[in-house]
Amino acid sequence: MEPLTRPYYDALGRGELVIQHCNGCGRDNMYPRHRCPFCYEVDLGWVRASGTGVLHSFAVTRFGAPTGFESETPYALGVVKLAEGVQLLARLWPGEDGGWSAYGCDTRVRFRPASQDEIARRPVPWFAVVHQ
Repeated sequence: MEPLTRPYYDALGRGELVIQHCNGCGRDNMYPRHRCPFCYEVDLGWVRASGTGVLHSFAVTRFGAPTGFESETPYALGVVKLAEGVQLLARLWPGEDGGWSAYGCDTRVRFRPASQDEIARRPVPWFAVVHQ
């Protein structure tokens, strides 16, 4: 694992969601970079994210999964824009019905960690629908 991304993946393994933060201009960014994309500062750190956001788009893969994912179908991936303004790719938890019918573009979602075993196998944040 590259030193640049280790804090992100280590946090996921602990059940936390962190994002990169520029100590120069105070802005958050994601995915991890060596320089701030806004002010080009190299003084970057990590902050805990709120874990809330909006689902911008998503896809449910039922068949034809890429190599290595065949046994996991069906599964859903989505682009989540966090309250902090950064976007990231995420897995989506199935709803109570076992599917993803509760999801749609602009659906409010919340980070809900996967097991340590799952994160060790496929380190990606997981999100679920926020029920009102």
